[in-house]
Amino acid sequence: MKSFLEILHRIRTLVVKELQVLLSDPQGRKLLILPVIIQIIVYPAAATLEVRHATLAVMNQDGGAASIELMQRFAGAKAFTHFIMLENDEQLTRVIERQQALVAIQFPNDFSRRLASGRPVAIQAILDGRHSNSAQIALNYVEQMVQDYMMDRAQAAGHPLPSKIVVRHWFNPNLEYIYFLIPSLIATITTIGTLIVTSLSVAREREQGTFDQLLVSPLTPEMIMIGKAIPALLVAMFQASIVLVAGIFFYGIPFEGNLFYLYGSMIFYVTALVGFGLLISSVCTTQQQAFLGVFCFMMPAVLLSGFTAPIDNMPQWLQVITWANPLRHFLNIAKSIFLKDVPFSFIVENVWPLIVISIFTLSAAMWMFRRKAA
Repeated sequence: MKSFLEILHRIRTLVVKELQVLLSDPQGRKLLILPVIIQIIVYPAAATLEVRHATLAVMNQDGGAASIELMQRFAGAKAFTHFIMLENDEQLTRVIERQQALVAIQFPNDFSRRLASGRPVAIQAILDGRHSNSAQIALNYVEQMVQDYMMDRAQAAGHPLPSKIVVRHWFNPNLEYIYFLIPSLIATITTIGTLIVTSLSVAREREQGTFDQLLVSPLTPEMIMIGKAIPALLVAMFQASIVLVAGIFFYGIPFEGNLFYLYGSMIFYVTALVGFGLLISSVCTTQQQAFLGVFCFMMPAVLLSGFTAPIDNMPQWLQVITWANPLRHFLNIAKSIFLKDVPFSFIVENVWPLIVISIFTLSAAMWMFRRKAA
């Protein structure tokens, strides 16, 4: 019992020392809070997944009532606030080449006559492939408005309505992109904070020449790892709490899940990241090298997490690699807990990969520490 209390005392001493180093410097305290606040404000506004205030170019070769009514519907959409009327193909080519319009619509000269006679008719849509994602989203808006217009015409004429798929979006009924970004921001900010605190702390010890003193102290490599992990966990939870509070009270996102599940999962996630941070620091001799190592880890981790692109769209061999990415699993947990009340079985399903990753990375970091201590 006495030896166990002595171990806890030694770990506590190291944790207090690490926290003092982090919080004693005013600039250090600002770096723990200001970047989080800046990302909360800028990230949701800049990384929008919606298309608004776009420019739509229209070349109406018809001039009939049907094309004019459809153009009026385009004008009433929030996605398009600027319109360019075109007269010929040369103007159409020019507005797309100069990126003056995201989408160009061309009505054929017999558009209204064909609709009046019940014959099929086509509308040509030309997209700017340099903005493929935004252009595709804008095209979906156009297609939906055209479909609604055709349905209204058929209903007004007394024709039987064709079958229509009624879409309901569970957990995000209005497809608010902010509902997706804020939970993702919790995961990414937690990742950055944990990796920087963990990797830079060991590199700082090397730069200041105190790492060797730490190894010959009464602290074992296991105690050193625990002492480095706890401050990172506290910083990560503090930063995640800022994002969580901002998402609920500032952005008005409903929190449907269980806070205990979120913070409990975060412990396993941070533990997995601590292993990566200690591995990065074990091969770096300066804080600059450690920072570059964190950057080299973050870019692939974000790309392979499913945040920027669905994992199912990746090649099969790359999907297998994503299982070693802790951000993939915690991102799924954060979004699911935020938007729906997930059961405990779902948490277990996504936490056990984090436990496996933690065992592997911490074991590798322990081996590196023992090599340094030998």
